[in-house]
Amino acid sequence: MLASATVTTFLATTQPTRAATFYGEILGLPQISEDQFALVFDLHGAELRIQKVEQLTPQPFTVLGWQVGDIAAVIAALTARGVTFDRYPSLAQSDRGIWRAPSGAQVAWFRDPDGNVLSVAQYPLPDDR
Repeated sequence: MLASATVTTFLATTQPTRAATFYGEILGLPQISEDQFALVFDLHGAELRIQKVEQLTPQPFTVLGWQVGDIAAVIAALTARGVTFDRYPSLAQSDRGIWRAPSGAQVAWFRDPDGNVLSVAQYPLPDDR
């Protein structure tokens, strides 16, 4: 029933001006619209709707992530734009903040202006495992 429906992803912000700059200028997502209720970005063909709210308690887990081909290059580009990557004491992370999962996936986490946890991940090719 929903397999062919268009997906919309939701986040929330208490700081719409900062969120618009972060998602639009820093992450490079095209902004589709803004109204009194939300900012809307194109998320590679899906809609990212960032709702404007009065209060927000960010979740302690990843709420949005991107699969990338070269995680080191993406981290370098985002770091140059002022993004700071999170460190987790329970994970063995590289100096760039990359954790290698048992599957061989490489993952790094960062936060938006509201503290929402975001990630970038590079998955291994079948012959890289």
